[in-house]
Amino acid sequence: MTKRVSRKTNSRRRSTKKNKTVFSTQFYIIVLLLFGVCFTTYHYREALLYYFGYKTHKISKEDIVAQARIFQVLHKYKDRVVGFDVSQFQGDIHWEEIDSVEGFKLNFVFVRATAGSDKLDSKFKENWEQAKKNHFIRGAYHYYRPNENSLEQAQNFIKNVTLEKGDFPPVLDIEKLSENQSTDSLKVGLKRWLEAVDRHYNKKPIIYTGEKYYNDFLKKEFKGYTFWIANYNFFVENIKDDWLFWQFTEKARIKGISEQVDINIFNGTPMMLQYLIIPN
Repeated sequence: MTKRVSRKTNSRRRSTKKNKTVFSTQFYIIVLLLFGVCFTTYHYREALLYYFGYKTHKISKEDIVAQARIFQVLHKYKDRVVGFDVSQFQGDIHWEEIDSVEGFKLNFVFVRATAGSDKLDSKFKENWEQAKKNHFIRGAYHYYRPNENSLEQAQNFIKNVTLEKGDFPPVLDIEKLSENQSTDSLKVGLKRWLEAVDRHYNKKPIIYTGEKYYNDFLKKEFKGYTFWIANYNFFVENIKDDWLFWQFTEKARIKGISEQVDINIFNGTPMMLQYLIIPN
């Protein structure tokens, strides 16, 4: 009887083919990663050189990319007006030390005043007074709580904020959806707040929100209002035409403030900014 010889050739071929496929996939992943690193490094070359040359002794290595992006965006919009915003979460602020961020002059500040129907920011009065004393164009904002009465929230803001000539219009900060009412009911509440505050100050409020919230819930039904939009996406470097202000980072480092700070760009020239503030 002839002895049958088992064949292992196909098994070996399949194994070799599989190994080649795995190797090819890993190779392409590595190439893509290297391309991404090279592209990012080239795109941010000026900012990275700035940091590696002058700033690495002052900040942690983890902050370098974030700060490089801040430099890159501000450099792109060096003809615009730059500002920041603060609340009690920034702690004690040495206002006399605040001047610029990454070499770009800071000209305005938004200060949190109130939240909900009964909250007064613990640092508002101090920050509000110091902002004016240190010659910043200032604006006050209210953090809207979707599950609380809108008119009570408006009164909370009105009784605590006195706007003067040279200040920004009032600002409504809305970031969350309601847990106990529909989106339509929430929008009604927002409009009631806006109208009550408008009647009191005779100045149409600005609305602050995130880009997704703006696109999904506010853009169509609040067309008569101007918007201050938050978008921190690392790959977004262009301010959109319908954004009055762009809050593009929450990770800035400013002399005089120990905590990280949001930075905002006004979508216009210094002269255009004068038309926005309460006239002298």
